[in-house]
Amino acid sequence: MTTFDIIYQNIIKKIMTEGIEELNQRTGHKTRSLPGVTFQIDIEKDGFPLLTLRKNPIKSPIAEQIWFISGSKRPDEFLQKFTKMWNAFIESDGTLAAAYGWRWRHHFGRDQLGSLILLLENDPSSRHGVVITWDPKDDGYGGSPKKNIPCPYTFTINIIGGRLNLHNIIRSNDMMLGCPFDTLGFALLLCILAQRLGVRPGIYTHSISNAHVYDNHYAGAEELLKRTNNNQKIELHLPKNTFERAEKLDEALVGEIFTDLSSQYNPNEPIGGLEIAL
Repeated sequence: MTTFDIIYQNIIKKIMTEGIEELNQRTGHKTRSLPGVTFQIDIEKDGFPLLTLRKNPIKSPIAEQIWFISGSKRPDEFLQKFTKMWNAFIESDGTLAAAYGWRWRHHFGRDQLGSLILLLENDPSSRHGVVITWDPKDDGYGGSPKKNIPCPYTFTINIIGGRLNLHNIIRSNDMMLGCPFDTLGFALLLCILAQRLGVRPGIYTHSISNAHVYDNHYAGAEELLKRTNNNQKIELHLPKNTFERAEKLDEALVGEIFTDLSSQYNPNEPIGGLEIAL
């Protein structure tokens, strides 16, 4: 099993054995939940965190992260060619109210992601590389009605010892569906930013305020806990100029990254019945 498989399986086991079961009023589902769950993956040592204990989508999180980097808030621009998962959250004007990339590059009156790159080019030792997705004047607290608000709501980038590290903070993570998807996407972002800044990929840290398994995923979680395999670590090989090509929404880029990862991907069988709890 890969390092990520072992870490992930242990977290699911802890949630299923120690998690507190409560009713989530928004979804009408019960969940088993734990607070303050954090894990780390060293991209160079442990490999790229792509879950192999069950078959997971690869192309859609790749396309999503490229779309984020571009700063778009319209899924019909590029994203819908690869995945329809955001369609349920589209507002009447065709946009996502809390599109992550738009928040990173436009929403607060500054290009946070572009400024981050300039900052670390000029001062690799800086500890000011914070990108915010959550808008406190508009998100949460039962405020403005909209179809989605950010789950991963901030991340920090720093360079230590010539390696770029990303600390991703998530207010709420559906562990059977959301966590593997988010981990792949933001680890990819780490690698893309490391390439853009000419440094090595470092440690990806994933911190969750509320880590939960929904009741309609309990059987799937129990099945996952029985599984093992002999898979070795996966190594990501990015095409040249990935960040610049992502900014331009280069469709070929999705296929190139997908081909690299899928050629190394030998997962266990899918686990059925994992429907999104909306």
